[in-house]
Amino acid sequence: MSTKPIKRNDLLQPFSREHHHALLLCWKIKEGFKHNIAAGRIKQYSNWFWHNHLKQHFAEEEKYLFSILPANNPLIIQALAEHNKIKKYFEDDKNIEPSLKSIEAELDAHIRFEERILFNAIQEAATTQQLNLLAQLNKDSFTDNWEDKFWEK
Repeated sequence: MSTKPIKRNDLLQPFSREHHHALLLCWKIKEGFKHNIAAGRIKQYSNWFWHNHLKQHFAEEEKYLFSILPANNPLIIQALAEHNKIKKYFEDDKNIEPSLKSIEAELDAHIRFEERILFNAIQEAATTQQLNLLAQLNKDSFTDNWEDKFWEK
């Protein structure tokens, strides 16, 4: 059975590209543990990724995308709850290894939910004006200049 690719509106594609980089973070965490890399090294990278990319991505989704649907929409409620849960894992400096493993699993599942379900609902509900507002966002291209490539070991 073949899966038909999702036709994403051009103005939502930058968010989907950012999702790709977050999925790579999940893969890097998984690879790090597979190669017995110290959790502290992986945590340094995940902290950098959170503060330089994902934190802003969450804020922009919440401000510009989620507001397209009503605040009481079950999909929005789920997405916000997942954002809050994932944020807590990134901010947990005490239970590093379990938190990293939770980031890997929860962030992956969250992105797949947004891509397969939430973004489709947003795309269907959005007006042209709402979509054009997204075009005004200055979406910088992702740069991963982290020197410790622990995932390649």
